[in-house]
Amino acid sequence: MTGAATRVLALLAERGETLAVAESLTGGLVAAVLTSVPGASRSFRGSVTAYATPLKRELLGVDGALLAERGAVDAAVARQMATGVRRALGADWGVATTGVAGPDPQDGMPVGTVFVAVSGPDGAENVTALRLNGSRADIRKESVRNVLALLSDKLGKNTSAQDTEENGGN
Repeated sequence: MTGAATRVLALLAERGETLAVAESLTGGLVAAVLTSVPGASRSFRGSVTAYATPLKRELLGVDGALLAERGAVDAAVARQMATGVRRALGADWGVATTGVAGPDPQDGMPVGTVFVAVSGPDGAENVTALRLNGSRADIRKESVRNVLALLSDKLGKNTSAQDTEENGGN
């Protein structure tokens, strides 16, 4: 996971952009992995661990009606968390994790149901639905790996597009 965090932070630093993290089931693990990388402070703004559902609304601006209707384990909730943390912490990029690590189902969703999301400066938002297996620790670890991979992919694609534009489309 540290390799993925190193790549994400290097891409952000190269672009002069910043990152904020909103976490639920991962409980701060995404932020911990990012801050384990020396120099993370160049790009990492901070995180909000909104473990309790009401905090998703109060701190991240997730729509209360959405939370009441669908619960916290939902693609739209993940998307709004990522956008909300970008706004709340003044970052170019936001990522979010929400899901069920176990041992019991939550909001009618089985253990291993996870949504990871990325929100970027271009207004694009990506959400990935995951169905993970394993222990609670395994599910949390895989959630971190997946959200960093999603962001890395998005940053890599945007970097390639910028390079093409800067090099006259060649």
